[in-house]
Amino acid sequence: MEKRKLGNSGLEVSALGLGCMRMSFGDTPTDKQEMLTFMHQAVERGVTFFDTAEVYGPFTNEELVGEALEPFRGKVVIATKFGFKHGEKGPHPTVGLDSRPEQIKRVAEMSLKRLRVEAIDLFYQHRPDPNVPMEEVAGAVQDLIQAGKVRYFGLSEANAEQIRRAHAVQPVAALQSEYSIWWREIEENAVLSTCEELGIGLVPFSPLGRGFLTGKVDENTTFDSSDIRSRNPRFTPEAIKANRAVVDLLERIAAQKAATPAQIALAWLLVQKPWIVPIPGSRKLERLNENLGAAKIALTADDLGEIKRAMSQITVVGDRY
Repeated sequence: MEKRKLGNSGLEVSALGLGCMRMSFGDTPTDKQEMLTFMHQAVERGVTFFDTAEVYGPFTNEELVGEALEPFRGKVVIATKFGFKHGEKGPHPTVGLDSRPEQIKRVAEMSLKRLRVEAIDLFYQHRPDPNVPMEEVAGAVQDLIQAGKVRYFGLSEANAEQIRRAHAVQPVAALQSEYSIWWREIEENAVLSTCEELGIGLVPFSPLGRGFLTGKVDENTTFDSSDIRSRNPRFTPEAIKANRAVVDLLERIAAQKAATPAQIALAWLLVQKPWIVPIPGSRKLERLNENLGAAKIALTADDLGEIKRAMSQITVVGDRY
């Protein structure tokens, strides 16, 4: 598979990564052995970039990824995250944020063990903590880098000012934020332009709109209570019906390219900037093969113009959370 560099950091990864969260968190339960085999199949197909976090589970996703990728140590890049407060059962978004330097360093030590690595390839702050200056966060990760426990520093969902403040202390290799054909806020709030100016790679999560942009979701689709989409405003029957226009657009372009809507959605992201690396979350080999096929699709200027014109006429219904 084609490789891409995340900005000016020198960190090189496959053009498409793999979001691992749903393999053990936020969706219907899976079979562990199937997921271990699935990650091996991803590596065989050229995927070298895997995304997890301590809060996924909590902890179980890091353990799964660590076990699956241990045979490929040194050949793959594993990204994980810190930043949520620990309650009785570990970190959880509802407990709150905690990016104090001492907590960052504690999380790193635990993540190293679960991931079975000597250094965390890419260590993201999962969400900015309003109670901890970005300079302190960057300084804590810098200490870990100097100690050989982390290779690269990343941020997730940070705004332009936060990115600049952190980057001034320790260069930020990558920013992870939601970005897709139906969620383009980072184009409007200076985040995307800041990444380009500072040489920071962008790692879009939910590049397929949590599955909506695949065209396989309609107003009759139901979600298990363990699936985070069951509580997502964009996945009510009313919102799904209203947002069908986005899928219609993708299907129209896909028909011209002998492709699928998902492949067009991913190809659109890949053509935006050469330092963008989407991380669609897959759990089935069929979906993985489909997603990886997006890297071979060339969208022309006419295609991009058609998408731009059509999307300007579409109002997406429902908040993303």
